[in-house]
Amino acid sequence: MKRIYGWLPGHVDSRVRVVAWVYLAAQILLVGTGGLVRLTQSGLGCPTWPQCTADSLVNTPEMGIHGIIEFGNRLLGVALGLLAIAAFILVLRLRRSRPDLFWLTLLAGLGIPLQGLIGGITVWTQLNPYVVGLHFVDSIGLVVLCTVFVYRTHTSARPRTAAAPRWFGALAYVTAFLVLLTICAGILTTGSGPHAGDADAPRNGLDPEFLQHVHSWPAYATLALTLTLVVGALVLKLPARTWAGVLLVVELVQILVGLVQSNTGLPPFLVGIHMVLACILVSAMTALIAHLKVPANTRDVATIIVAEREHAAG
Repeated sequence: MKRIYGWLPGHVDSRVRVVAWVYLAAQILLVGTGGLVRLTQSGLGCPTWPQCTADSLVNTPEMGIHGIIEFGNRLLGVALGLLAIAAFILVLRLRRSRPDLFWLTLLAGLGIPLQGLIGGITVWTQLNPYVVGLHFVDSIGLVVLCTVFVYRTHTSARPRTAAAPRWFGALAYVTAFLVLLTICAGILTTGSGPHAGDADAPRNGLDPEFLQHVHSWPAYATLALTLTLVVGALVLKLPARTWAGVLLVVELVQILVGLVQSNTGLPPFLVGIHMVLACILVSAMTALIAHLKVPANTRDVATIIVAEREHAAG
């Protein structure tokens, strides 16, 4: 046991960083495969949970392609759980020097069985659209945690200080709130649309055409604020400027995909891309907010202070 403990990293090294990136990618991939389950009408490919059928833990040949797709998604969830355990074990030795990494991996790890339980309730309720939406929200929360985990593995444990003006930070948080509103509206829109996951699955009964417009309102407001963030970050040369640019690019692609899918009858392939892009959007937004603060006594802080003074004087 001592030999195993001694093998664990005593500081954040390449092993921790690689696992962090794989962890984040796997979270987003799971959303993609979950979308595949619903978009191929395989939501009840395994009609029970936690087993696939009343008599079998795995799918059977009689269940066909739908059983394969649904059970494959469940297997990926199990793999993600093992990855969460690996990430937690890797930072155990760092729990005193890097408590942030310890708590991030613990919270994300606890979120995965919750995700599985909500998935089971989804099956038990015959793909109730509100439960399906809650399942997606849990996935979004895990993407946020994994993004912060990745960021923290690339920064030091020193006390952190503001790396942006207050107005910029406030604007970033308002933008994040609009991203959340956009996603919630998107969940309701999807719950009213044709991709229920099964031919007999219930819909939420709301007007999908009206909800498409409601979904677009916070999306366009998010784009407007993001443009402001990009300009402000570039002018002030903030550490968050790279992620502001990434956020803008993801939003533009997301809006383009949304417009195309809404005008082409919601083809499943584009709907799936739209779901994955939502996760990438949340990840980029989280990364931008994470860069609002940096470890104290770095060059970036001095640059920001000078830039702010020059901007105020101008």
